[in-house]
Amino acid sequence: MNVRTVIYPGSFDPVTRGHLDVIERASRIFDHVVVAVADNSSKRPLFSQAERHELVQVAVRGLSNVETACFNGLLVDFVVERNACAVVRGLRAISDFEFEFQLALMNRRLNERVETLFLTPRETYTFVSSRLVKEIARLGGDVSQFVLPHVVEALEAKRQVLTANSVNLVTPVVAPTPAASHS
Repeated sequence: MNVRTVIYPGSFDPVTRGHLDVIERASRIFDHVVVAVADNSSKRPLFSQAERHELVQVAVRGLSNVETACFNGLLVDFVVERNACAVVRGLRAISDFEFEFQLALMNRRLNERVETLFLTPRETYTFVSSRLVKEIARLGGDVSQFVLPHVVEALEAKRQVLTANSVNLVTPVVAPTPAASHS
C-alpha cells in the first residue's frame, strides 16, 4: 500500500486554531500529515523552535495520522527526505496568495516532483494570524478564541517573563534613522 504523506510547514509562532483547522482537514485527505516546524530565525520568533514544536505536538495529540517534526534548510529537501507527495499551505485571504504562489513556484523549480496544495481555513479563522495573536497577548488581551488553552498558558508565561525583562512579545518595525551629520 502506498501511503500518501503531506508536509504542512510553517513557523507556528504560535500554532493557532486556524493552523489546527488546516491540519485536521489535511489529515482527512491524506494518509499521513507531517507538521514541519521551521527554524526561521529571520522572523525573530517569540518561541524557540523546540517550544513551537512542543506546542504543535500537544495541539495535534488527538490526530492519529499526524506527526510533528522540526526542520532546517530547504523545504523541498525535507519533502524528499520524508517521502511526501505534496506540501499543504494555508491561505487565509487573497493577500496570502501572491507570496504562497511564489513559494510554490520556487519549490517546483527546485524540485518539479514537489506539488503544493492550498487549503483555506474555516471562515471563522481567516483573519487569525500568529502575529496578531502575539500582539493581542502582549497587550494582555484574551486570545483563547484563537489558540488552544495550552498556547494561551504559554503566551501568558512568555508575556510575564518578557514584561519582567521589559521586552515586547512583538518587536515593532522601526524605520532606520538617518545618520547624524557631523559639522
